[in-house]
This record gives sequence, structure tokens and C-alpha cells, in this order.
Amino acid sequence: MRKKSRKEKPKSSTALPLRNMRVLVGRARHQASALSAELRKRGAEVMEIPFIEIHKPKSFKPLDTALKNLHTYDWLILTSVNGVEAMWERMQKLSREMGKALEGHPHIAAIGPATKKAIEQRGAKVDVVPKEYVAESVVRSLRRRVKGKRVLLVRAKVARDVIPQELRVAGAHVDVVEAYETVVPESSWRRLQAALKNPRRRPHVVTFTSSSTVRNFVAMLGGSRAAASMLLAVGGQECPPHTPAQTPIYARIHMASIGPVTSATLREVGLGADISAREFTIPGLVDAIVRWRADYGKSTT
Repeated sequence: MRKKSRKEKPKSSTALPLRNMRVLVGRARHQASALSAELRKRGAEVMEIPFIEIHKPKSFKPLDTALKNLHTYDWLILTSVNGVEAMWERMQKLSREMGKALEGHPHIAAIGPATKKAIEQRGAKVDVVPKEYVAESVVRSLRRRVKGKRVLLVRAKVARDVIPQELRVAGAHVDVVEAYETVVPESSWRRLQAALKNPRRRPHVVTFTSSSTVRNFVAMLGGSRAAASMLLAVGGQECPPHTPAQTPIYARIHMASIGPVTSATLREVGLGADISAREFTIPGLVDAIVRWRADYGKSTT
């Protein structure tokens, strides 16, 4: 007679530190899986509603011109995985092999490890990755190396101007070209509002991985004031972004930011950053959420 198998013991809260927590991931659809997978490993219930969608630029002419003359630049700066993907795709359209085009010149600077990995997977060498994965750190890494040099910055249509402005001050000749643009996904508007209004689906934490995700999220909720009213409500009453520790952890929705620039944008729109990654990467963001959950639990016991 077959013996009954013993029931597996449920994993402890240490093994699943995000159990019973709903987390909303708003990355672009093709990039959400990595963050979602790490959150699910820790027990979180994950919802994916993209806040951004990647579109091609209205014209490829400036990018094509720059790529055809890539050998004339001393430095190439890439600030996102999206920029890497868009640039390599365009090179293929131009029937050019990127690896050979990048032999010797230009040197390449990547804003962070994910961007570096995306470049190296395509057979190119990355010369500089700043200590902190923000524009200001890119400038600090290159300021003394670009005087009199030609620099090509490939980025999104709407982006901060810190890098080109500061490198020009340092004596570089900087060309900025658009490789893609981010827009609000049409399908996300209703899904987002429905999730936030439904008590059974309402997330406890919303993750933000760029300033674009913040701005698009707020736009989908009808603007800053409407977003704050919906997200920062405790017991039906609006409250300031940083609720006292005595407030129950799930009384309102909390904002999780991947880095200082994203956190600043959250503050600008009146939401605040309850959770901030110490390392400005996807693993760093997940660790910050786990750490916050543990600390919040201690403060309410």
C-alpha cells in the first residue's frame, strides 16, 4: 500500500519576505519579467501594468547620420538598455556590423551594469561604467577625459540634459541623437485605474524604474493632485507622502524608487519616495522593498 506523502511545510517569512504583499510593476512590457520574477521569488503577488511603451523616433535621419560617421567620435555614451537595443537595430538596418564599427573608436561609456551587459552581449567593449548609475556620475567619470573630444550621446527623445550640458562645459563637442521615445500605453489607462479602485487588487507598493514611469503613471491618473488623492489615502482621508510608522503598512499605497533621479521626480509630483534603492539596479530595488517591509514590521510591533 502506498504511503501518504508528508505535506511540505510552508516556507517561512524569511524565505518569502514579501508574502501577502501586492506589488505593481510598471516597466515596459518587454522588460518587466526580470523585476517581476525577483519579486515573486520572495513571495510577492505581482501585477504588471506598463507605464511606458517604446516607440521609434519620428525620423531616423539624425541617428543614421551619426552612426554612419561613428568612427569620427571619440566617445559614445549609452544611458539605457532601450538605447542600446534601438541603436543596434538601426545599425542592422544600415547593413553595418556594430562590432567592427566600434573597433578602436569610439570608446564607450554605459550608465550602469544592465546597459553594459546589453552592449557586451552584442560584441562591443565598454570602457567606463560610473560608480553610481546616474547622469551626474557619468559626467564625473568622463569630465577629465573629454576636453577637445567628440562625444555622441544616444538616448530617448525626452531626457535630462545633465550629460550634454556638463560635458560641453568640460570642453567636449557633444552631439545628442534620439534613438527612441517613451509614450503612455493606451491599454494601461483603464487597467491601472481599475486596479487602484478595487480593494482586492489595489497594490501595496508601486515600483518606478525611471522618471518616465513616474510622469506617465501620474498622467494616467489625471495629474498630480488626482494621483495623490487616490494613492495617499488612509481611511478615506488624504495624508502626506510620509505616513507615520504607526499607520498600518497597507493603509495606503507606497512608492518604490530605483534611484535618486526617480525619487526626485516622485517628490516633484507630490507622491514622495517611501522606498529607495541603495544600489540603482533591479536587484537593488527588490532588496530595498524587502528591507523596507522588514523595517516597517519592526516599527509596528
